[in-house]
Amino acid sequence: MNIHLSLAPLVSLIAGILILVMPRLLNFIVAIYLIIIGLLGLFGGKL
Repeated sequence: MNIHLSLAPLVSLIAGILILVMPRLLNFIVAIYLIIIGLLGLFGGKL
């Protein structure tokens, strides 16, 4: 059985957990998430 993890869902899961634990980090986490998704889009998900 092979499990393939993509970076975007993994990052969003970690960001969601961090927001639940520390809501004050919301702006910072959203900004980092958007930067990572933008880089994935530009480089075709090869990060």
